[in-house]
Amino acid sequence: MTSRTCSRRIPAAILALAAVALAPRALAAQGGRASGPMREAMQLDLEGATEKARAILQAIADSATDPAVKASAHRAIAMSYAFDGNCRKTVEYEEKVIAYWKTREAAEPQNAFYQEGEMANEAARVCIDAGDLETAERMYRRGSELGNKEPEPRTHPASLWDYRLAHALGRIAARRGDEAEAERQIQAARRALDSDTAMAAQQERFFPYLVGYVALYTGDLPRAEAELTKAVGTRGNQNDPFMHALLAMTYERMGRKDEAMELWRKAYDMARAHNPPAAFVRPLARKKLGLPAASN
Repeated sequence: MTSRTCSRRIPAAILALAAVALAPRALAAQGGRASGPMREAMQLDLEGATEKARAILQAIADSATDPAVKASAHRAIAMSYAFDGNCRKTVEYEEKVIAYWKTREAAEPQNAFYQEGEMANEAARVCIDAGDLETAERMYRRGSELGNKEPEPRTHPASLWDYRLAHALGRIAARRGDEAEAERQIQAARRALDSDTAMAAQQERFFPYLVGYVALYTGDLPRAEAELTKAVGTRGNQNDPFMHALLAMTYERMGRKDEAMELWRKAYDMARAHNPPAAFVRPLARKKLGLPAASN
């Protein structure tokens, strides 16, 4: 789940490279875009050659003299480990990025605290997909705590972090088989949306995905199908590989194999970013479709 609540404040170049770009100064140090080696490494991760990717990314980090560029490389390394489903190493490198943003708190407090929360949540997203629910919960809670340290005038409201945390805790509860707690968190997420129409305008589209996710992992397949179909049909979600993968998983559990395979193919083709959704979808879809990974 990505916030665009204040996207108008962020240069378009950074949004386009959100998986690796950390700040305007980081991009400026790279000529305004990801370097050739960075792009090569990201493509290797997408192809499954993660060890080769990390060798390139580590070389970028080791040679970087600008702290922002080093942090950018560390974030890319974190995502490379995400493609292997390695929660521990993803957290380790995201912590390096959080440490960078702590050095920026005085100079750009609104952005720095938000980015610290984002990096913690990014690691948590990888961990929940990898099945490490304890670490996922710890990092989601930390993300909310860090993000809420943003001083006034805030550009990211407390309601956003309330919504994100409830969304995450609902999914974690569902993975633990705690249907009652998952439903409580769905209601908490709903209250957060209803409390802030400006935030909800950007975040509402992620709500059906939460309800569908909970239904999928608690065994209510008709509800999962209905909500996830709604999710992938919502404006802004049509090309979301993770939501398509969840619907594919639902069809698999319903015994609708042909429909599931069609969605796995779509999800695989959509998963071209260097971020947690692609890191989950790309390897799993490759396996489902019988596609070979590139050699390390």
